[in-house]
Amino acid sequence: MKKQIVYILAFVLLLTNGTPAFSQQKLPFKAQIDAFLVQDSLNFPPKDAILLVGSSSFTNWKDVQEYFPKHKIINRGFGGSSLPDVIRYAPNIIYPYKPAQVLIYCGENDFPSGINTTADTIFNRFTRLHGMIRSALPKTEIIYISMKPSVSRLKYLPEMRRANEMIRKFQKKHRRSGYIDVYSKMILADGSPMPDIFLKDQLHMNKNGYLIWQKAIKPYLKK
Repeated sequence: MKKQIVYILAFVLLLTNGTPAFSQQKLPFKAQIDAFLVQDSLNFPPKDAILLVGSSSFTNWKDVQEYFPKHKIINRGFGGSSLPDVIRYAPNIIYPYKPAQVLIYCGENDFPSGINTTADTIFNRFTRLHGMIRSALPKTEIIYISMKPSVSRLKYLPEMRRANEMIRKFQKKHRRSGYIDVYSKMILADGSPMPDIFLKDQLHMNKNGYLIWQKAIKPYLKK
């Protein structure tokens, strides 16, 4: 009972932060970020963990810890987010944890959520986020997971591939930076996305998709 009271009080304080709650809710994904902060207030994660941050491909990976049992995973994916959202909340859900590595999966949602979004848009947003993290956490390794080839977003795939390649080259030039290619592991010989690794919405992955990610990601995780 006491724990429930503490949870409620912490949530109210974080939600209002001295200002009317309705004004806070105008920020996109604020409720999800507040929920993370409440969770942290009750049981703050250990430092030097592996932090996942980004969009729904992480949000939906609820059993991610079971895929990497030898590592401490902090999952801070918030569904539907784009790179500007991760940039906005970096001080809340990246910096405080002081992770050994931060794995970023984001950029895919930027295309349908923006007007005239191109590979250059994604690249510029990512490099800004990279610079912010590097400044705040100079020893943390920053790893970008390539945008995946979702069946429902075929029209964006050429620009996604171009953005992936731009980010790959950028990461290669910077210390404590990495790039994980999942795109090439999720397509058929003809270049089309594998049809059996997605849910009915043809956007989010099923277990087969996450098994591909597990195999691709595991070699990059610090022990």
